[in-house]
Amino acid sequence: MEDKKKTELFENTPIARAVVKLAIPTVLSSLVMVLYNLADTFFVGMLNDPVENAGVALAAPVLLAFNAVNNLFGVGSSSMMSRALGRKDFETVSRSSAFGFYCSIFCGIVFSVFCTVLGGPLLSVLGADETTFGATQGYMFWTVTCGAAPAILNVVMAYLVRAEGSAMHASIGTMSGCILNMILDPVFILPWGFHMGAAGAGLATFLSNCVACLYFFVLLYIKRGKTYVCIRPKMFGFRRKIVLGIFGVGIPASIQNLLNVTGMTVLNNFTSSFGADAVAAMGITYKVNMVPMNISMGMSQGIMPLISYNYASGNHKRMKKTITFAYKAALIFIIAMAVIYFVGAHFVVGLFMDNESIIGYGTRFLRGFCLGLPFLCIDFLAVGVFQAVGMGKEALIFAILRKIVLEIPALFILNWLFPLYGLAYAQMCAEIVLAIAAVFVLARFFKKNNRSGLQ
Repeated sequence: MEDKKKTELFENTPIARAVVKLAIPTVLSSLVMVLYNLADTFFVGMLNDPVENAGVALAAPVLLAFNAVNNLFGVGSSSMMSRALGRKDFETVSRSSAFGFYCSIFCGIVFSVFCTVLGGPLLSVLGADETTFGATQGYMFWTVTCGAAPAILNVVMAYLVRAEGSAMHASIGTMSGCILNMILDPVFILPWGFHMGAAGAGLATFLSNCVACLYFFVLLYIKRGKTYVCIRPKMFGFRRKIVLGIFGVGIPASIQNLLNVTGMTVLNNFTSSFGADAVAAMGITYKVNMVPMNISMGMSQGIMPLISYNYASGNHKRMKKTITFAYKAALIFIIAMAVIYFVGAHFVVGLFMDNESIIGYGTRFLRGFCLGLPFLCIDFLAVGVFQAVGMGKEALIFAILRKIVLEIPALFILNWLFPLYGLAYAQMCAEIVLAIAAVFVLARFFKKNNRSGLQ
C-alpha cells in the first residue's frame, strides 16, 4: 500500500510548505497542551489558596514522567514508521505502530498501579508535606490512579498518526481533549461548580484524555484501509528488528524525560523549603515557561517525519534544507518570546495569582528561566534530528549531559550561592553548553552525509 499524497508531501512539496504543513499543527497542539496545563494553574489560582496551587505544582513531575512512556513508544515507533516509509517497507510500518500502541496501554496500567500502591512514599519524595499532602493526593488520584493509561495512549496515538504525515489529524485529536479540559476545569474547580479544588483539575484532565483517545479510535475506524497506522492485535509481536529499532530511539528519549522528572523533583524540593508561596510561584513560572519550550518541541516533533523519510530514502540535501529552515523559523520566534517574558514578567505571573508575594517570586523566576530559551531551542531541535535519523546514542548523551552533568549540579551550586533565586538560572547554564555541543554534532553529521552523498 502506498499513498501518493503522503509521498508527495515528503518528497516533492517545497520545504517551507512541507514544514508548515507538518510543524504548525504540531506546534499548535503543543501550545494548546500547555494552555490546558496552565488552565489547571489558572483556575486553581482563582481560589487564592497557595496550598491547592502547590498541590498541582508538586504533582507535575509525575505527569511529566508520563512522557517517558510517551517518548519510548511514541517517538520510537513514529521514527521507525517514517524511516520504513522512506524505504517503502509497509509491513514494518504497520508492525511498528501496533507494537507502540499495545505497549503504551500496558505501561499506562503498570504506571497507574505502581503510583497508587506506593502513593504515600511517592508524595513525600515529590516534596509534599502535611500542608500540601491532601491537595497533591486529590489531584493525583484522577490524573494518575485513574488517568495514566488514557493520558499516555492519546499522546502515543498522536505520534503514530503524525508519523505518516497526518499532522493535522494528530493535532485535532490532542487539541480536542485539551479544549474540553479547559471547559471542564472551572466547573469542577471553582465554588460555583463542584468546588473540588486541585482534585477537580485532575478530574477534568482525566475526562479530557479519555475523549482524545476516543477521537483517535474513531479516526482509525473511518480511515481503515487508507492509513499506515495499524492496531490490529495480529500485527503485534516482538520482532527483533522492530523492537531494536523502536527502543534504539525510544529508550534515549524516555531516559531524557525521566531525567527531566528527576530535575523537576530536585527543583521542587529546593523550592519547598521556602514555603507554599515559593512552590506556587515556581509552579506557575515553570508552566508559563513551557509555552516557548513546547513551541520548540512542537517544531522538533513536527519535522521529524520529514527528516526521517528523506534520510531513509537517501535525499540528504532535502533533509538538510528542512533542518536549516526549521532552525531559522524557530529561533526568531523563541527570541521574541524571551524578550516579552523578560520585560513583562510581573504582568504574566500576575495573570495567574493575585498575591503579591507569589508575583514577586514568580517575576524573578521567569526572568531567569527565559534567558535560556534560545539555547534550549537549538538543543531541542538537534535532539529531534537525532531521534528522526535513529541516532539514539547521541540523544541519550545529550539527555545525560542536560540533567545529570549540567542542570542538577547547577541547581545545587546556584541555590547555595543565591538561595532560591539562583534555581531559575540552572537551566540557562546547562542549555548554553548543550547548544554549543548541538551545533558541533550537527555540523559533523552534515559533513558525514555530504561525503556519503559523493561516493
